[in-house]
Amino acid sequence: MNTNEYLTALEKFISAMYLIPDTLAPDSSEAMEDLCYVLKIGKIDFIAYDNEASEHMGLFRSYCFYDCGGSCDGDYITRRLITPDDNIAVYKIIHRDGTDEWTELDRGRIEIFISLLSTFNARGRLLKLTHRLTFFDSELDMYNLRQFMKTVRVLCKAERIDEFTAVYFNLKRFSIVNQQIGRENGTRVMKKFIGMIDGLLDHQNEFVCRIGGDNFIIILEDTKLEPVLKLLNGTGITIDDSRSERIFISATVGVYVIPDMDSFVLPTDIMDRVSMAFHIAKLTQDVVFFDDALLTRSKRHNDITASFPKALADEEFLVYYQPKIALDGRNIAGAEALSRWYHNGRLISPADFIPVLEQGRDICKLDFYVLDKVCRDIRRWLDTGRKVVRISVNLSRRHLSDMDLLDRIVKIIDKHNVPHELIEIELTETTTDVEFKDLKRTISGLQHTGISTSVDDFGIGYSSLNLIKELPWNVLKLDKSLLPDNNNNNDEQKGIMFKYIVAMAQEMGLECIAEGVETKEHVELLTSNSCKLAQGYYFDKPLPVEEFETRLDENYIYDK
Repeated sequence: MNTNEYLTALEKFISAMYLIPDTLAPDSSEAMEDLCYVLKIGKIDFIAYDNEASEHMGLFRSYCFYDCGGSCDGDYITRRLITPDDNIAVYKIIHRDGTDEWTELDRGRIEIFISLLSTFNARGRLLKLTHRLTFFDSELDMYNLRQFMKTVRVLCKAERIDEFTAVYFNLKRFSIVNQQIGRENGTRVMKKFIGMIDGLLDHQNEFVCRIGGDNFIIILEDTKLEPVLKLLNGTGITIDDSRSERIFISATVGVYVIPDMDSFVLPTDIMDRVSMAFHIAKLTQDVVFFDDALLTRSKRHNDITASFPKALADEEFLVYYQPKIALDGRNIAGAEALSRWYHNGRLISPADFIPVLEQGRDICKLDFYVLDKVCRDIRRWLDTGRKVVRISVNLSRRHLSDMDLLDRIVKIIDKHNVPHELIEIELTETTTDVEFKDLKRTISGLQHTGISTSVDDFGIGYSSLNLIKELPWNVLKLDKSLLPDNNNNNDEQKGIMFKYIVAMAQEMGLECIAEGVETKEHVELLTSNSCKLAQGYYFDKPLPVEEFETRLDENYIYDK
């Protein structure tokens, strides 16, 4: 064998193999053929076992790395190698008929060849593993966010991205599904649901990718959007083949229909915009499409978030008081403290800033600020001999995870030396077992300190009787949705519900107040059902502190 010929073929083989992305089963490239020709090799067989147990049971994968196509029944060399990850590789190198027998030099060079094949195979396995770890979610055996971004980049580069739509979705209440049927069955249901979506896609440039938990993102052609949204709107999934029981699965969805390439779109823009639509959907409705209005809304959101710390420090937030009216005497029996934001010369509605602050912990800072302001006002009223009524202050559910919440509330009240009976804390109903336990701890603690508590907006969500059976509330605050509006066929049913909720609450020793009272008919309904307290625009709007103080000073009586 000519040494130069061998070295030239070997160098060519090494260079070629580095360019092949998957070297586990390389094709019979020219470089492979040249080296095998020089080494008088007619065929290369490869057998792979996952481990020694697989080898013992005869469970293997086989490949033919090279076959000259001629007769190869003569001499051969086999090598069994154990890889660092305990895989077993068996190489069988078969002599090519019609050539000289292998010399010791030939066999040494073939050993080098086997070592090189083993090295390149290990590289191939590492590339496969790296690719899987990078682009796959191991739990559900599906693509992840990196695959989504990779696909989007490819489509952008090919100037085809405007043919596609991005869909970001979250499976609704899936933690409850896991609680009901167990995590293993929950994972099975999730896989089936995602599989149904996957079945609508062609898998060339369309993928469902898992972001994490029960959050997913899809890149799909525009024509597939309608059937995918129909599926995301909800469908029944069987738990397993042995049980006919089905679980209803639906999703909260953000959609970004990617525009024409006239306006250049970056992959990060696509992710930002579909994420924005999704987060708005979580706050408002099931499906939200991204548009320019969302951009404006996002800018306003960012402006509020950025301005909040300084605004709080500068005390731009004002406390307004909406009177609570005792219906028997039409006098002020209490009030609810509500925040208003006076910023850049104008008053900003709470509807504009409260939802933004509720997305993070800023709402907690505002709640404590309002409580502090209320306590300051009450202390001033007491010190000046004014009439004082109990004031209720809202606390967001965001507070419930705070183990020190009770101490923080009491510390603020006691700092101003305000009698506890003059403060009422309003909290809304909860939706999870964890929140319920936190709520119970907070309500019980407040009761022990003599601070009143009320269920705010009772009836607006999926109210549970456990909420008032298990927790020691003082006040049940009925949401305005329970009052007739004269535009609804359910007014009669509402009246019945209102009547019995009030009766039940009073039998349980709870004070009952209706909010959103806006008409004479509302007042008549309250009076006829012995609901003794009302709050709403029929009597008074939220008032600046000076106007509210005037009402208190005058012992103001509202017209009957």
